[in-house]
Amino acid sequence: MERVQMAEDLSFSRIIHGLWRLADWNYSDKEVIGIIEHCLELGITTFDHADIYGSYTCEALFGKALQQKPELRDRMEIVTKCGIVLESPNRPDHKSHHYNTSKKHIISSAEMSLRNLQTEYIDTLLIHRPDPFMDPAEVAEAFTELKTSGKVKHFGVSNFKSHQFTMLQSYLDFKLITNQIELSAYHLENFEDGTLNLCQEKRIPPMAWSPLAGGKIFRRDSGKSERLKNTLTKVAEKIGASDIDEVLYAWLLNHPARIMPIVGSGKKERIERAVDALKHHLNRDHWFEILQSSMGHDIP
Repeated sequence: MERVQMAEDLSFSRIIHGLWRLADWNYSDKEVIGIIEHCLELGITTFDHADIYGSYTCEALFGKALQQKPELRDRMEIVTKCGIVLESPNRPDHKSHHYNTSKKHIISSAEMSLRNLQTEYIDTLLIHRPDPFMDPAEVAEAFTELKTSGKVKHFGVSNFKSHQFTMLQSYLDFKLITNQIELSAYHLENFEDGTLNLCQEKRIPPMAWSPLAGGKIFRRDSGKSERLKNTLTKVAEKIGASDIDEVLYAWLLNHPARIMPIVGSGKKERIERAVDALKHHLNRDHWFEILQSSMGHDIP
């Protein structure tokens, strides 16, 4: 498995496994361990979480399973996110849906994630969404305290636009190491608005959520999805891919920004197809053919 150097003391697997639907899979501890071990065997060592996933249950489900084989912790990198507040029976003190990036909330969220994941440290903590009420000085204080205590090794953001990223970075004495953003052949916004360009400028490898566009392409429920499905099918034949999802992953993996797609499936065969995408080379003809089918017109 190809690896991406995130910091001097940290690298991620090029394919990342996402656990946001873990609660929906209804897996036993043994089955969760089976998925973890399968990922590790494939070379996928980076696991993506957020405190809110599964209405605040997924981290604990993962941690409970991991406690059955605690030695697996040393073979993985754990990423988690905080900053979104949801109303939930699992958080009865939450009175509304909002963002909270106060120092108190970030630290308490990180400490809760440590308990739920049953680990002594988090490899990377991300602010889940840009907070229009953010005090970046408070965020910097929280990050510094968590880093100094050893509870969190590195920090990043998620869904931040370029100006939001640079604003927060200006308050920190250490680098934000990633921005987790929506990237797919269907969703082009972050290719077009400078968000991905900033990642390249700052040498920040981005994590890509929803690399399969949430299944929109497979449903053929619009002219755009229809065009893309047809183009991806043709490209799959040309490069010898077994399915169009491999082409969708390959389209991101072949981009020079060192994009790391997050695979959010609990099915082993789907995880394997994401790994298989690493072997496919898309030339510029293939890459732009897919881009233009998503745009619905020729490039300028």
